[in-house]
Amino acid sequence: MSTDHPDTDAETLAPHWVVTGGMLLAGSAGFVNTIMLSFFHLPVSHMSGSVSKIGIDLVNGNADDLQAFLGIVGGFLIGAFLSGVIIGNRNLRPGRRYGHSLLIQGTLLMIATFLAQYGYLIAVPLAATACGMQNAMASSYRGLTLRTTHISGVVTDFGIHLGHLVRERRVRDPWKLVLLAGLLGAFFTGGALGMLGIR
Repeated sequence: MSTDHPDTDAETLAPHWVVTGGMLLAGSAGFVNTIMLSFFHLPVSHMSGSVSKIGIDLVNGNADDLQAFLGIVGGFLIGAFLSGVIIGNRNLRPGRRYGHSLLIQGTLLMIATFLAQYGYLIAVPLAATACGMQNAMASSYRGLTLRTTHISGVVTDFGIHLGHLVRERRVRDPWKLVLLAGLLGAFFTGGALGMLGIR
């Protein structure tokens, strides 16, 4: 949850724009993650497995894998840092520099795609940097935590809202269920399209 001042209706985007934009971003992240997994067997859109792998490689003395996963986590962190500098706030609101962030992300992904085709491992941290920027662009909207590059939080929140539906026999905010289902479906679809694109 954000600790910033609450959003007002005048400052926030309409939920249908958030659902549409969120789905496009989640689909893009699923696509990018699948491409990097296919070329290098390395995930770039989420950090839990990478941080666990750093611990494993450190204990086992596997320097090559350790370097790769440090690059992923470091790239993601740098991307989130850049997004914080460029956008400056965690709440999703019109007027912020989202376009600047998206332009940098697109450039990073174009370079990463070119390098991946030739097997250059530097493509992986570049793609992770783009994912970190995307994931940090806006992390709160009307009390809902937004994440578009990994699905654990999306599945968790979706389950919580379904639990509330069963318990209370009503949906508090129907658009939240639509958004969460859309993010999950879009990430899956993006991944499938990524696989089809490289077959």
